[in-house]
Amino acid sequence: QVQLAESGGGLVQAGASLRLSCAASERTVNGNTIAWFRQAPGKRRIFVGAITWPNKTYYSDSVKGRFTISRANADNTVYLQMNDLKREDTSLYYCAEGNVEPYVDDADEYHHWGQGTQVTVSS
Repeated sequence: QVQLAESGGGLVQAGASLRLSCAASERTVNGNTIAWFRQAPGKRRIFVGAITWPNKTYYSDSVKGRFTISRANADNTVYLQMNDLKREDTSLYYCAEGNVEPYVDDADEYHHWGQGTQVTVSS
């Protein structure tokens, strides 16, 4: 059974940084795509970025240049480094896993999801 667990969310001021973690079972992180999505209240889940195997990354235009996704194979974790956070980055952040290439930005293609971690950015 695939398991994903996000952590690292919190309340920060605009301009600050946070690093989210997605801890996954060994089978998932080494071989498949891990993506980050976010969802604000009352809105649909939207793509943030993804890392395929071994290390090609994709980002939405809204976070490109500010967010970075990386893998740490040794501890089966994928990270989302978020810099220069803005109020509009406030959301519940989810990681997801699947064999989804080339549809890395399509939430419907992912079958395994974590429970989410809240990021709140104040001005």
